[in-house]
Amino acid sequence: MRRGERKAGDTADEGAPIGRALVRLFQLIGGLDTTELKVRVALALALTVVSKFLVVWAPLMLGDAINAMVAGGAFLALLVGWALVRFAGSAAPQLRDTLFQPVSEEAQRRAGVAVFGHVHALSIRFHQSKRTGAVWRTIERGVRAIDFLTRFVAFNIGPTVLELVLAAIVLGTRYGWIFSGIAVATVVVYVGVTVGITEWRLRYRREMNEADTESSARAVDSLLNFETVKAFSAEERETARYDEAVRVYARASSQSNATLQGLNAAQGFVQNLGLAAMVAAAGWHLTGGTMGPGDITAVVLVMMNLYAPLNILGFAWREIKQSSIDMEKMFALLDEPVEVADAADARDLVVRGGEVRFEDVAYVHDGRHAGLGGVSFTIAPGTTLAVVGPSGAGKSTLVRLLFRFYDPQAGRVLIDGQDLRSVTQGSLRRAIGLVPQDVVLFNASLAYNIAYGRPEATRAQIEAAARAARLDTLLADAPQGLDTMVGERGLKLSGGERQRVGIARAILKDPPVLVLDEATSSLDSVTEMEVREALDDASRGRTTFVVAHRLSTIAGADRIVVLDAGRIVESGTHGELVALGGLYAELWERQARDQDEA
Repeated sequence: MRRGERKAGDTADEGAPIGRALVRLFQLIGGLDTTELKVRVALALALTVVSKFLVVWAPLMLGDAINAMVAGGAFLALLVGWALVRFAGSAAPQLRDTLFQPVSEEAQRRAGVAVFGHVHALSIRFHQSKRTGAVWRTIERGVRAIDFLTRFVAFNIGPTVLELVLAAIVLGTRYGWIFSGIAVATVVVYVGVTVGITEWRLRYRREMNEADTESSARAVDSLLNFETVKAFSAEERETARYDEAVRVYARASSQSNATLQGLNAAQGFVQNLGLAAMVAAAGWHLTGGTMGPGDITAVVLVMMNLYAPLNILGFAWREIKQSSIDMEKMFALLDEPVEVADAADARDLVVRGGEVRFEDVAYVHDGRHAGLGGVSFTIAPGTTLAVVGPSGAGKSTLVRLLFRFYDPQAGRVLIDGQDLRSVTQGSLRRAIGLVPQDVVLFNASLAYNIAYGRPEATRAQIEAAARAARLDTLLADAPQGLDTMVGERGLKLSGGERQRVGIARAILKDPPVLVLDEATSSLDSVTEMEVREALDDASRGRTTFVVAHRLSTIAGADRIVVLDAGRIVESGTHGELVALGGLYAELWERQARDQDEA
């Protein structure tokens, strides 16, 4: 199989049953819930059955025409009839595929959308533990497998069995049951040989799939981090890592291709042996005067027609199994539990003043011995509270708990007295604006990125938010203004410009609660001053929760909470904490000294 063709899941469940995959697929796409889809499926199945009848009937008509020609009788009508029947038999599958295509596309659309939506609903913990390239590959393969599995099961395997039954009946009733026996025996031996060799070949396919997934994951990781690759002059190293995975794929592919040739040879031997037996039996009947030359042609063509779908049986069997495995892997994604889910009786958050309260909150990440423990504080409506502390103190965890990316393992987080676990996540996150340290943008226009939190905003509202975020210079210099594309993850913009886009996004969203998660820590002092002005304007009149590394940016906060090792060790205003002479004063003095030295 060529490099660009579809491959199965990377860690295939060897025992994935085809029937279970089909049942899950039908459940996932919601059944055939429209009249049009039902009619299309019914017509497609009817055309399949009709085509098989015509395929079996056509050789008999040709045989009769040849017999009539040899006997000197009227054969022209039979030849014309044979041509028409043969054309109809070959045209019916084309019409069937045309009718069925919208059904297949709809099934793929529904399945893909369901899985894509579910993956987005999964927790931060899930996404942090998975490789994006591998997850997307699993979804892509599973969706593509839907078309293959439905087509081959419905229009290849089943119809081939029907054709064999029809051929056996026709051969037996018209020419003798020995011909039926030869046809059935040939097909049974052919299927046994094909399935046996194909099962043996599957291990090479699995190696190919694992190498393919690994190479895709490495490629995506490397391309997403191309700046880091260039900064460390690691182009050759990354290329070598990719080449390593591709070499494994190439080796397994070569072995798979070699065994494929062996399978083809074995299939050809069985086919020709069955054909020779059929011709020998027909010749014996011909010498006995019970069959004519046309009858020999007819039985040979019946066998040749049977071989046509059987020729791809090895490929079909392998791909059906692999497609079911691909779908099982996709369903495994769909079965991933949603760690943070809305309660059955969850209601929308109602924000009256915007008070935020943490009550004895505890949370420890997997694989860590320490985390937040017994953290309590309140942010009064319309005020600014800043959280500072050493790296690893738990500052970012507080932000994620407020957004309910995690649920506390103990304690509660409340907004205006409402436990976040009792409200819908959608209403909660609509009420909170975020300006993170690293504003990651979509590869779309400035307008799209600014309006991401409020997609229904008008052009005038987007422009007003951009001006409020001090984006005037960027818009004036950009060739297409708000329609300028920002590039992959916004990399066409500077760090300060990306921060301003993030601020504009928060201003346009107009949330009652604003979170600034180290929003200026990666900026130079001049850019920080410009961005700081925009942030001050954005936070005015809102309940603002600030996570800060540079203490100079939060000196004017209404209250400052100092975290250390997951616990609050100090709390107060900037002046109070400096006078206290504790951890905050030490951090303040250290940063002031570093700034003086710089």
